[in-house]
Amino acid sequence: MRRREFIGWMGTAVLGLPRPGVSQTRIDLPLVAFLVPPKLDTKTAKDRISDIRKGLSQEGYIEGTNYSLMVQSSEGNPARVAEIARELAALNPRVFVVSGSGIDVIRKSFPETPLVFCSIAADPLALGWAQSYAHPGGMLTGNVMNAVGGEETMVQKRIGLFKQLVPDLTRIGMIASDVAVATLKEKDALGKVATELGFDLVHYRFKTADDLEGIFAAGHRDEVSAFYISGEPLLVASMARVVSLVTASRKPSVGPYPYWGRAGLLMSYATDPADGVRKAGAYAAKILKGAKPGDLPIEQASKFTLVINQKTANALGITVPPSLLALADEVIE
Repeated sequence: MRRREFIGWMGTAVLGLPRPGVSQTRIDLPLVAFLVPPKLDTKTAKDRISDIRKGLSQEGYIEGTNYSLMVQSSEGNPARVAEIARELAALNPRVFVVSGSGIDVIRKSFPETPLVFCSIAADPLALGWAQSYAHPGGMLTGNVMNAVGGEETMVQKRIGLFKQLVPDLTRIGMIASDVAVATLKEKDALGKVATELGFDLVHYRFKTADDLEGIFAAGHRDEVSAFYISGEPLLVASMARVVSLVTASRKPSVGPYPYWGRAGLLMSYATDPADGVRKAGAYAAKILKGAKPGDLPIEQASKFTLVINQKTANALGITVPPSLLALADEVIE
């Protein structure tokens, strides 16, 4: 396993009200407001905070010297973003960095404030956020997790790799809501791949994390061969709970982002959100230096990470083919 540096983190207070483990902002410095899906006390959130600091530092910007950083979490609940936006209004951020969901709410609440987005698998042109990838115009820019070829190409590659681990795959249970646009595209792509590769797809819908126990029980009754964990923020916010249920099911599992494979799924394959957050941090620094967001090109994913969890494979009695181990970017022992 490639070990990543852990950097301690401190957020800043909302409306000047201190919180446990949170520091006060420097009001004389420009404020970067960073919105993430996971709860702030999780390792995933702490890693993302470290990543944005790295991106800003790549442009020579140091927290406490050149800018203040304020971090908020939607906890995977899009309804919380509107509440966060109201809190942020009093702080007058100079630039927003939004990871995952919440972009539309922040964009509409602060139409004159630059916004850098990341960790999304959607087309910003189709959503009306930008004029083009090369010259987005307006106050938004950032990076997307979509590969050239779209979601179908990415899912096809992911499942093709997964079938090398689970060659007798006959029925896969996808755990996903039917609300997020990106998730619907992921489901459609998985449906096409299922038809091409000859296995059944069962979509287990959820509205809250409390639905998860029932979903895994339904998957057991339906005799699914494996579980597919979608990449939506609510599942990320409930990662520990999801992985615990996956482990208890004793079914192979696959998900999109590297942190899922590191956390305990059998395999994950996608671009690494950490890379996107670092790039977003660099863009935030450029904007603080005077760059216009509409002049900064929207970047598409070009680097992808295959994570094989050998520990999970051993627990399931699965032998990982040497050829797949050779392809893996990370092997969790």
